[in-house]
Formats: sequence, structure tokens, C-alpha cells
Amino acid sequence: MPASPTAAGPAGSVSPEVLAAVFSVAAGDEGPALLVAETVGDTPRVTWASEGAVRLLGSDAEDVRGLPVADLVPTLGAGELAVLLRRERASRLALPVRTAGGLLDAVVRSAPAPSGTAWTLTVVPGDGAADRVSRATADAAERRFATLTERSPIPTLLSEQGMRLAHVNDAFCRLAGRPAGDLLGTGWTRTVHADDLGAVVEVVAAALQGEDGEVRARLVRADGAERATVLRFGHVFTPGVGSGFLGTIEDVTDRLAFEARLAHQASHDPLTGLPNRTLLDQHLTTRFSAGGRLACLFLDLDDFKVVNDSLGHEAGDELLVEVAGRLRATVRPGDLVTRFGGDEFVVVCEDVDEADAAALAERIVAALAVPVHLAGVRFRPHASVGVTVQAPEHADAADLVRDCDIAMYQAKAGGKGRVRVLDRSGRAEARDKLRLVADLRDAIERRAITLHYQPIVLAADGSLEAVEALARWTHPERGPISPEVFVGLAEESGLVGPLGLLVLDEACRQVVAWDRQLGAAAPPRVNVNVSALQLDGGLQAEVVSALRRHGLAPARLSIEITESALMTDPAAARGVLQELRDLGVAVAIDDFGTGYSSLAYLRHLPVDCLKVDRSFVAELAEGHPQIATAVIALARSLGLSTVAEGVATPAQAAALTGLGATYLQGFSLAVPMDGAATAAWAGAR
Repeated sequence: MPASPTAAGPAGSVSPEVLAAVFSVAAGDEGPALLVAETVGDTPRVTWASEGAVRLLGSDAEDVRGLPVADLVPTLGAGELAVLLRRERASRLALPVRTAGGLLDAVVRSAPAPSGTAWTLTVVPGDGAADRVSRATADAAERRFATLTERSPIPTLLSEQGMRLAHVNDAFCRLAGRPAGDLLGTGWTRTVHADDLGAVVEVVAAALQGEDGEVRARLVRADGAERATVLRFGHVFTPGVGSGFLGTIEDVTDRLAFEARLAHQASHDPLTGLPNRTLLDQHLTTRFSAGGRLACLFLDLDDFKVVNDSLGHEAGDELLVEVAGRLRATVRPGDLVTRFGGDEFVVVCEDVDEADAAALAERIVAALAVPVHLAGVRFRPHASVGVTVQAPEHADAADLVRDCDIAMYQAKAGGKGRVRVLDRSGRAEARDKLRLVADLRDAIERRAITLHYQPIVLAADGSLEAVEALARWTHPERGPISPEVFVGLAEESGLVGPLGLLVLDEACRQVVAWDRQLGAAAPPRVNVNVSALQLDGGLQAEVVSALRRHGLAPARLSIEITESALMTDPAAARGVLQELRDLGVAVAIDDFGTGYSSLAYLRHLPVDCLKVDRSFVAELAEGHPQIATAVIALARSLGLSTVAEGVATPAQAAALTGLGATYLQGFSLAVPMDGAATAAWAGAR
């Protein structure tokens, strides 16, 4: 038999003598009909019966002990028996009980032991017919509620009158970590966080008046853990009793935690844990509009690419994490440290002047310069830092960051590990450059970059051999922009890739259009220039894509690359050029003689043609033909053709032909023309 429950009196405990007296009365012949049921195997069985229970059932004590509870209450099915013998809260049912004289209408109350495997059953014989009807009605409601809610995973609570709960389901007990007895009546309100209880009471009061409502509140479990929940209440009216409510509880703790993680990931860099540009923008915008005095420090790590290329990206990531930690440790409390992107960081300070901001930047540079070991190599990090303080000319927070970026580039131009406060005299020029880059990006996206074509002719008879595609940009406000300017901007700003793709695609399209228009008179080949930044593993795929897209044979295309670009990474360049040659695309070295290339290495490059730089052609007029002569002779000895660029006069054309140049190109022969003019020129010849 399980231990008897204890009751706390005024002194907080009950003496053994009192317990013995109470137990003696309960077990005696005049006491209530008490039974103890325990799970034996998988079956709940009666393991003890009081004298009152033995007398009520009309059986011997030995016959009662071991009796399955299901035999005692035969009208309950297996599922309904679980309603009577609940593990987490007491229950009460009006139902027939089997006795020696037959079935007896009774009220059976069941109270679970803390273990959940034993119950104390109290059997009270039924009263008159009216009472039986009333109890049957109440019990039917109890059973319906139990059937609907007990197995529901949704925590549910029911009040038949006011704030006092009459029923709670097991899901609510599990959520609160408390037995049902602690939650019935007004006990459930003690699970609501003290700061949220007022809001919950207001919504419940509205529900008692007939309104539906919901409220967010924290529930405090028995173990002290807090759960974030949404409580929803609806009005319930019980005739003869009054207004109550039916409530359900949604545990949103895990969902809110997941949403918080997503929000953190959206606003923080996953590698360093620092706020990212999104949070930086929000922070700056809020404080900029508040009218505070902000300072912005823009940091760019020097030689970070060297670390990545020589020690690997894992070492690069390790360096970024180390830099983030040093920045946090160096700035003032309240300063914001963010990772702007790549190897760039931004620090935002409030209520500082220019001198204070510059002093902080110097401290940061000194802190970063402490050596760190990466992949077993001792490395001393350096950073170029630009400093800007909020000024009246800053229209918004983005202006402040742009100026800070400009100051950083001014610092980088002065050497490694430098700090530079924005040079306002150079600010307009730098901003103009940034605007021009933005306009160039827009022009590339809108395909507003056009191509002109300059003919390349055979030196021997002047017949058309090819045309060189030359990019042209007419700015809507500034007019024509020099290719030297916008191509350089494209290389600095990472736009050379999109620009090169546009030129390649348009040149292939134009050749196909000429073929349809001119037939055999169309230019046999188009030469397209590529930058050193395009010499990566993707160039060959881009060329193949453009040729296939327009149905152009590879032999109709020649790729030109400058000698200096080849010398940036000769081994990588050789691999890319070989891939192009294998396709059947011709390859030419542009501006040959200006890049200090190794002649021994040149012999192994997969090229078809050398283009003599225009500066050497110009020297012919000054009586200095030596370099042009040497380049042409070198090409001949290597089995390569030559193109003499910048032929400005008929005399130069005649001299170059005499020196053995294969092809000529220059203004004396034909100026660069758009596609239609080139077609007319070719057709006329």
C-alpha cells in the first residue's frame, strides 16, 4: 500500500499519533469506502480496501484484493478507464459499481499518487433520482471535455465560473510542469509571469463579458524555466453556474528562438559574429537622424589577398576572426564594430571629434599590428584606416560611409598601416569617381556601351583581314568618356568582367549580322580585347557560350591581350590561352615590346600574332626604326604574324610593309566606325 498522504497544519506538520488516528477511522468499518489501485503488470488492480469498501461491495477482503479495476466498474471501456485513472490529476465520475448484489449507482473519485502508477479510489453511493440525473449530466460533460481535450497536444483550460478553473488537460500540466491539483481553481494564475499577469487578467475579464481575445505571456514552470506563450480565451456560459471561459495555450518559445536566430543571422556576419552591413545601415540611419555627432572609421586589411593565396582561405578566415576580436577589445564601450564585407570593417563612434576619432584609429592600427601565427607562419597584420566625422555636407548616413571609404583609399595610397582623415579637397574628385562608376555599371546593365570597329588590312595589298572591336561610352550628361578612363574604372571597381562579356557578345552578334548583309565581303575576323582580370578559368566558357549563342565559328574570333597582362601570371595566362587556341580561336599579344616579357618564355606561349605597339611605329617618323624592325623580325623567326598599330601616314605604312609587317592598322587606313559604317566601308572595298 502506498504511503498515506500528509496534511500540513498550522505548525506545518502532523504528528504520527494524529495520522494513526485518521488512518484508523478511514480503514475502520464506519469509515468511507476507500480502495487503493496499483498497476500490476499492465493491469490496474485493487491492492487494498478499507472495511467500509469491503462492506459496501459485499465481498470478502480477499476477494476484493487483486480485483481488476475494470471489473469493479464494468460500464467503462478501456479508453474511459484511462479517464478515471489519470496520472496527473484527480477525476470524478458517476457510474455503476459492481457489488455482490449487482450494480450500484455511485460516484467514484480517483486521486493519483505522485508515482502515477497508484490511485486512491473513493466510492460514494448515489442519492436520489434527481441527484443521479444532475450528476450524470455533469459527468457526461466531464467525459466530453476529457475526450475532447485530454489527448489533445494543445494545452487547454476550462473555467465554468469566473477565473477559477474546473478542468485542465494533461498538455497544460506538462507545459506548466505541475499536477492538475496545483492548477485548478485560481492556481493556474501563479504560473503566469508576474509582469504579464495584469494583461492576462484583462483579456480573461473581457472573455467573461463575451469577447474573444488573445495575449502574449510568459509562463513560469515549476522548475523556474520560462516559456513564451500565446493564450487565447473564448466565452463559455454554463446554465445555473454562470460565465466562464475556454482557454488554449500555444507554446511559441522554440519558434521565437528560431526567429531570433534567423534575425541574428540576417544582421550578423557568420564568421566573426560582428554586425553586418544591414545592422550598420540601421544603426547609422537611426543615429544620424537623431542629430548626434558620429565618427566613422573604415578599415581595410593590407595584404589580405597574400594571406589567402599563400596560406589558404582557412588562414584568411582565422585572421578575420582575430582582427574582429582585437577591434572589439580596442574600441570604447558603446562603439559599434561591423564587418563591412571581405577584409573591410567599419567602426562607428558617437559624440567624438575628429582628433578623438583619429586617436582611436591609431590605437586600432597599433593593436592590429601585433604579430599573429597563421598556419605556422608569423604574420603582422596591417590596416589602412579612413576617418570621417559627421558634417553638415553629409545629407544622410550613406554619405558618411562613402566619405569614410574615400578616406580609407587615401590612406592606402600613402602606404600600409596608415590612418587618414578625409582630405576634403580630394573629396569632390573621389565622389565624382564613385558616381561615374555607378553610371558605368548602369550603362553596362542597359547595354549602353557601344562598339566601334577599326579595320586591320593586309600590308601587301590592303585587303581587309579583320576588325578590332573598341568599346565606346557616351555619358548622357558628360558626353563621350575616354576608353582609358572607363576601362580603368571597370578594372578598379570589378566591372571589367561584365564589360568584357558585353563586348564579346556584341562583337559576335555584329559579325553574324555582317555575314547576312555582305556575304563574302564581310570582315573575316573580329579582334576582342580582354583584361588581365578576365584571365581566369571562366574565360574559355564565356567565349564558347558567345560563339554558340550567335552560331559563329571559332576561327572568326581573335582574342587580344596586352603583354603586361600576360606577365602578371604567365603560367595561368598560358593555360587560358591554350584553351582558346584549342577551340580554334586566334590569340594576339597587344602592345608588344612594352611589357618586359621574357623572350625565352614568349617562344612557349600559344599565340598567333604580335601587335607592334604604336609608340614604336611613331618612332619611324623620327628615324628610329630599330625596335619595330626587331619585333617584326622576332615574330617572323617564331612563325608569328605581326600587326603594326597606330599607322598614321602613308609613309609609315610603306616603311612597315618594307620591314615585313604582315598587317597594318591605323587612322591613315581607316578610323574606328560603328557597325553600319564598317559594313559600308567593307562593301565599298
